[in-house]
Amino acid sequence: MSLPKDLLYSEEHEWVKEEDGNVRIGITEFAQSELGDIVFVELPEVGEEVEVDEPFGSVESVKTVSELYAPISGKVVEINEELEDSPEFVNESPYEKAWMVVLEPSDDSELNNLLSAEQYQEIIEED
Repeated sequence: MSLPKDLLYSEEHEWVKEEDGNVRIGITEFAQSELGDIVFVELPEVGEEVEVDEPFGSVESVKTVSELYAPISGKVVEINEELEDSPEFVNESPYEKAWMVVLEPSDDSELNNLLSAEQYQEIIEED
């Protein structure tokens, strides 16, 4: 299972990539494999504020609907509109094509609460 070392991870199975003061967020390969085939992705609108540990959208698979939880607080500055027509990107390319949102963080210190790839690996091995 792929866990890029340059990303941060949440216990709710989201990944975070820091980019020029903003953060790009998606779900991990582990999360998509647990969900099965993704058929629909619901994302917030650009301009919406999201709060850490609160739902900001959902993914629907053939098995279930699962909430997406914000790993940090911030304002949505971009969403991945391709997921509307191609939700299968979540299964095919969770770290490249299937990013979900880009946030402008409201509190950079929240990044310190996220996990390294090694710490996240330990959590999923316990599941």
